[in-house]
Amino acid sequence: MRRRWTALVSLAVAVLTCKSNDATAPELCPATAGAPAPTSPTPHAPFRILVFSRTTGYRHASIPAGITAIQVLGSFNDFAVEATENPTAFSDANLVRFDAVVFLNTTGDPLDDTQQAAFERYIRAGHGFVGVHAAADAEYNWPWYHNLLGATFASHPAIQDATVIVVDATQPSTRSLPSPWMRSDEWYNFTAQPAGVTLLTRVDEATYTGGTMGPAHPISWQHLFDGGRAWYTAMGHTGCSYTERAFLDHLLGGIEWAAGVL
Repeated sequence: MRRRWTALVSLAVAVLTCKSNDATAPELCPATAGAPAPTSPTPHAPFRILVFSRTTGYRHASIPAGITAIQVLGSFNDFAVEATENPTAFSDANLVRFDAVVFLNTTGDPLDDTQQAAFERYIRAGHGFVGVHAAADAEYNWPWYHNLLGATFASHPAIQDATVIVVDATQPSTRSLPSPWMRSDEWYNFTAQPAGVTLLTRVDEATYTGGTMGPAHPISWQHLFDGGRAWYTAMGHTGCSYTERAFLDHLLGGIEWAAGVL
């Protein structure tokens, strides 16, 4: 029987020395602790996702680790993964093959008007969107996209440890998380609080410096939008995120929710 924990162990070995833009030395990823014991995957129908990681602005060095993480999660959890940085993948004929699309640390303006329109039709047809970290730092001239995502990036302090608090522990992407959850990442501030969403986790601004959102600082959420499903986490800047069991459980649950199988 396939087990999620086997997948994560394999992934940790594969990308442990992934480098980050923020340092010249490899990241040293600590062993994760404090999470509940891993469980077998929840049975669901097989599905397919597209991982899109094109950047026309800042480029996260963790993107390859993120792609590998999602591919490994897919291989052990009954979903197929196609990864691309080619924006022509955003056509009606191609998108219909996928249950959800992941924007993995996209930046700048990765899609043109025609591709944006195809993606809007895709979501309105009942499909799913997953945004990871810098997905909020893209497509500033596309209001529909930021309504889909739920918020817009404003700023961030330096990478540092902070404490994440689970707000809704009933969702697929949060029910296996520890709370409090202490981890290191680049903690995004947003231009406003996300409206009309189910808040999943928040970051405790008392545990780090540079937060501007107050005591309800959102860090991940989900909502139904324009006929489809949208899930977003602001975590996932570092390469070490993609070796961290709790973060990968979080991401996996978000993918499965957005794909409509949980």
